[in-house]
Amino acid sequence: MTLNKLLFIILLFFFGGQLAYAQTANWELGINAGGAGYMGDLNQNNPLKISGFSAGAYAKRNFNQYLGLRFNYTYGQIQAKDSQSNNEQFRERNLSFKTSLNEFSALLDFNFFDFRLGGGTRQFTPYLFMGAGAVIFKPTAKYDGNTYRLDRLGTEGQDYAYSNVVLTIPYGVGLRYNYKDTWSIFTEIGYRTPLTDYIDDVSGVYPVRQVVVGNSPNQINLTDPSLNQIGYAGTQRGDFRKRDTYLFVSVGISFTFVSSKCYSF
Repeated sequence: MTLNKLLFIILLFFFGGQLAYAQTANWELGINAGGAGYMGDLNQNNPLKISGFSAGAYAKRNFNQYLGLRFNYTYGQIQAKDSQSNNEQFRERNLSFKTSLNEFSALLDFNFFDFRLGGGTRQFTPYLFMGAGAVIFKPTAKYDGNTYRLDRLGTEGQDYAYSNVVLTIPYGVGLRYNYKDTWSIFTEIGYRTPLTDYIDDVSGVYPVRQVVVGNSPNQINLTDPSLNQIGYAGTQRGDFRKRDTYLFVSVGISFTFVSSKCYSF
């Protein structure tokens, strides 16, 4: 199916629903909670690995039984440690991070079925969503009781700390069930592609100027915490992919405000 055909079908559902139904479920409020995960330089192969938690809330404008636009906020935490990897080279590298995520986004929901609270007849529906937003991320590392903001330290030799606020592209799938009048429950999984490779503070090569913190003899090199100091300047530190990816998987509950009007065509 081409993109033009898909857009035509979505618009047909939208305008058809506006003409056919008088009862409208205009606004919806919801909350959700679940897990958070990530794929990147410290987790290159497992797209479903959960390493932290997430929680969020949204306000949604339902246009009809198929389409809605929601304004979403989600907080999450992700982390990874080379020391826990099955890969011997990763364990030797010994990098680690913990990152908090604050995401603000606008998401377009598309229901597959004629969902009841949009004026339809079906009590449940799978749905797709996609949109755009911004994420504030703060990668950190902890050593000897102290927490260090990695994005401010230039662990790969950056002259200036990189921006920790970037655009992000969310997309995913979910399942929604109307279990009592205006109340619904839902579950969804969504991936995000942020326009950065520094969610985990790892991207390119080991720098000439390394970041050492702490007082002697209890110092640690945050650029290269490996026991054998494997990080020669210019050698590979990350996986050279241009983007990290993070995900939220959640369950939630929502309340929809329903208004009734006379039929119009």
